[in-house]
Parts: sequence; structure tokens; C-alpha cells
Amino acid sequence: MVTTGLESLKKNHSDIKGNVGYLCHAASIDSNYNHGIDVVKSIFGERLKKLFSPQHGIFADVQDNMVESGHFNHEYYGLPVYSLYSETRKPNRQMMEGLDHVLVDLQDVGTRVYTYIYTMTYMMEACAECGVEVIILDRPNPIGGEKIEGNILDLTYRSFVGRHVLPMRHGLTMGEVASMAKKHWDIDCELRVIKMESWTRDQFFWDTKLPWVLPSPNLPNPETAFSFVGTVLFEGTNISEGRGTTKSLETIGHPNIANYDLLNQLQKSFESAGLSGFILRPVSFMPTFQKHTGQVCHGYQIHVTDYTQFSPWHVGQIMCREFYHHLGRDFQWKQPPYEYEEELLPIDILNGTDKVRRWVESNGSMNELNSIETDGIAEYLDKRAEVLIY
Repeated sequence: MVTTGLESLKKNHSDIKGNVGYLCHAASIDSNYNHGIDVVKSIFGERLKKLFSPQHGIFADVQDNMVESGHFNHEYYGLPVYSLYSETRKPNRQMMEGLDHVLVDLQDVGTRVYTYIYTMTYMMEACAECGVEVIILDRPNPIGGEKIEGNILDLTYRSFVGRHVLPMRHGLTMGEVASMAKKHWDIDCELRVIKMESWTRDQFFWDTKLPWVLPSPNLPNPETAFSFVGTVLFEGTNISEGRGTTKSLETIGHPNIANYDLLNQLQKSFESAGLSGFILRPVSFMPTFQKHTGQVCHGYQIHVTDYTQFSPWHVGQIMCREFYHHLGRDFQWKQPPYEYEEELLPIDILNGTDKVRRWVESNGSMNELNSIETDGIAEYLDKRAEVLIY
């Protein structure tokens, strides 16, 4: 079994002096499902002074984007909980007051648009300004640390779902992202990474033998983290990404998709692109909330048959292109605001560029998509190689 940074902290904390803050959420657990707050409190006692939470709240109970969590006092633990998805996403000096170290213990899902890495880098910036040490309690990248997918973020489209120059599937752990931030993104805080033991880059989450607790409301299992790389793009459209169903981000659809008629065209597009390792199953579903609530949507569930071959970003982009031309006027790009951006199209924020949207609209070729994807990737890979821990 892999040992997480939280587990390693139990036997590697003697040099952590002074007061401690803890940035965590529902998935911050040890191998016996004990929550990290209990673990950290058992180690530091009264020196644990403050808790911090990311998007979706400390209990991972808050849905969707721009649905904020408030600050509150945790009655059971007797500690203040500062929400970093509230009126601020960066801790202010009052929140940092009295702390000597902040432990960051968040379960990421390996995708650029998942906001926990940005909550971490905002915390790093605040700690740099306040002279507080950042200690990352590292956790596995659930979709592995080898495969890289998607285009590099163009900083013109920087947002809270894309602050830094990363591809969509970045192939890093939280500790490695933090190391990248310190080495290449000019966040000069005092940084320590408490490593995992026995994790290797080729492992998917189930290979670790660690328990899974959903890190956000619509990622109930590690399998969903794979399809999320591609299906999260549909947040920038009027296509349902399955929110309001029990298979969110694995199931996508729209009331006017002729899913059986379109299936053959989709399969031809996948075959010509050399994509494999998955099956699209035509489904109909009725979301109970969010897009198309109470309407029957027709679309597909993505069933992965080989996780080593599955390329979710490419699958998602091809599906978006085919839906756009299949639906015609019934297909719509979601309009701002999205993640506090008032002007840029949400799809461009999610993609980190407007080039992919234009590729969809022009019914572009796979060669053109591959060109968009590879632009700037060599420089990223060079920088990534310098920060790999495992």
C-alpha cells in the first residue's frame, strides 16, 4: 500500500515547531478513513490553530462553480474554518496571523481545471508574504503521473480554473505542482514536501490500495477522475455533463442529440484519430438539477476498458466538435460569468485558449488539434522534469 504524506507526518514531525494551520477537505483521510484533522490534532494538540477549506467546502458538500462557502467555527474541533472559496481565494494576513506552518493536504485529480492546485498556490503566496512555512502532505495523482494530455494554458485565458502554465492532464502530484510553483512560477515561500512512500508514476488510484473519499460532489469514484479530463469541457456548453445524475462527468447529453444516429459518426472519428480503450454506450437520462433539469437528455456514457490507452482529452474534444455540428443552433457556448471571469467565454477559460473552440467551430482536423496540443509542450516537459519527486 502507498503511504500518503499525512501518514508519513505521523512519524516525521519532530522538527515542526510552533503553531500550525491545516488546509484540508473531505478526502483528507488516512488509510483507516480517519480524517486528517483528527490525525493532525493528535500530533500537534493545541498547536493546531486554524483550518482552511478549498472550493466545495471542508465537507465537499457544495455544488458547482461560484457557489461559495462561508467562514465558520467548527463546533466539534473548536477551531475556526476559513473558506478559500469565499470573498477571497487567497488567505489574508488576518487568517495567517499566529501561524508558523501551514499543512496542505488536498486530494487533486490531475487535471488543470481542478481548482485545488490554485488554492494551494494562493496559500503559498500568502505564506511567502507572511513568513510561514508551507508543508505539502503529498497524495497520489489518481490518473497516474506519466501521461500528459491537452494544450498548454495561454495566460491570456488565466482564471481560477487555470492560473499556471500547465496542460490539461499535467501528470504531477500536489507536491510536484508546489515544487513547480517555487522553481518556475516565482512563488518564493519556504516549502517542504512530505513525500509519499511506495507510489510510482505508473500507478492509478486503485493500484495504491488507498481508500477513496470523493474530493468534490461530482467525483464519487476514481474512475470518474479519468473521464473528467474530457467531460469537464462541457461545462462551457449547454451540453449536460451529467450533473444531477448518479454518473456525473461520465455521462453527457442534450435533449436534441440523436444519440443512436450520431454514434457511427463518432466511432469513425475516434478510429481515424487512433483513439481506443473506451466504449460509448447510448443512454438517456433526466438531470435532477443544473442543465436541462427534468428534461430527458440523450447522449452517451463513457465506459473505459483500458485506462492505459484511454485519452479522455482527445475524446472530449472530438465529441464537442461532433455535437456542435450535429446540433447546429441547438448547441450553445455557455456565456459569462464563469469562475469570476466576466468577459471571456467559459469554454475558452476551460480550454485555456480560444484555438480549440475555433477548431470545433471550423470542423478542424486531428492534425490541427494535435498542433494546438503540442505548442509549448516541450518547454513544459523540461520544467516538469526538474521537479519530479517520484
